[in-house]
Order: sequence, then structure tokens, then C-alpha cells
Amino acid sequence: MRTPLLLTAALALAAAARAETYVLDTAHTVVSFKATHVIGKVPGRFTKFTGSFVYDPKHPKLWSAEAQIDPSSIDTDNAKRDAHLKSPDFFDVAKCPAMTFKSTKVTDVHGNHAKLHGDLTMHCVTKPVVLDLEIEGVAKDPWGNVEASFTATGKVNRKDWGIDWNKTLDSGGLLIGDEIAIELDVTGNPKPAQH
Repeated sequence: MRTPLLLTAALALAAAARAETYVLDTAHTVVSFKATHVIGKVPGRFTKFTGSFVYDPKHPKLWSAEAQIDPSSIDTDNAKRDAHLKSPDFFDVAKCPAMTFKSTKVTDVHGNHAKLHGDLTMHCVTKPVVLDLEIEGVAKDPWGNVEASFTATGKVNRKDWGIDWNKTLDSGGLLIGDEIAIELDVTGNPKPAQH
């Protein structure tokens, strides 16, 4: 009975050895969101972030991702609004200077689509989230550099993270919607080998 167990362990180690770790290419990665404002949508993004992901096309169970985002880098193309978003009414960046995501598992893998489960820490609160993954794959650019890309999208309720500032409109509605749409367009390069 020991031989099958050893064989299974050896196969698992071999699979792990093929899984590549990629470091985020910040020049080709976008961390963006959209929020309802009155009745329209306002887009925004975070411009400072780091992270990495593990990808092996043949072994989805090995996939993982993590990221660290600087909430003070929020950019909605309006300096006054950005200053308000950094204040205690929203992200409170002085008290909560870090935003992080760490995956916990991948499920529902069908072709190049899957569900990425993880913990999102924002506004000093950690909550589970599920993102829809679309895997673009791995390729080389014209200069021979290897890169892997994927898109992750999802929706969160900002109130779950204690971000609940709002104002009532004359019409009776609210100035800002609670549901925030997230879109991550991610590209990574293989992590350099450690010597």
C-alpha cells in the first residue's frame, strides 16, 4: 500500500515543480472599479500595487494569487473626489493604509474560465470574495519575454467592509450605490530564479 502513496506524492511534487510563479507587470496590469453615482457610473483605479500569481494550465488546483494595493493611490480623474475617497468617510487611508487580496481556492474550472475565491482586506476589514476568472494564457512578446495574463471580475457591497458614507438625493435616492464592480486586467512575468 505504500507504493501508491509514494507515487501520488511524487506526482504531486512533479506537478508543483511545473507551476510557474509570475510577478505582476505593473505597466500592463490595471486594478479598476466602477461605482454608481446618482444614476451614472464612475470609473476609478488604483495606480500603486504589487503582487504575484501561480499558474500551471494543466493543474488548476495549484493556481493562486495575492496582491497588495495602496488605497491612497486611488484615481478617479477628479482630485477633490479622490481626496474625499481617501478620507475617513471612505477608505480612511491614514488608519487603514493597506488593501490586500489572498486567494484561498479555485473552483468551477471550465476551459479558460474559473472562480477565484479569496480574502479581501479593505478599510481594515477582511471578507471573502469570489471573482470570475478568464485565463488568457501564456505567450512570448516580440522581444522574447514570457508573460501570462488573466482577467478577474466581480461585485462587492462596500458596506460589508464598513464603507457606508452616503447622501440622500432630492428624488429620495442615494448619491452613491453600494455595489462596486471590480475588474482586474492582470499580466505577469516569471519570477526570477533564486540563487
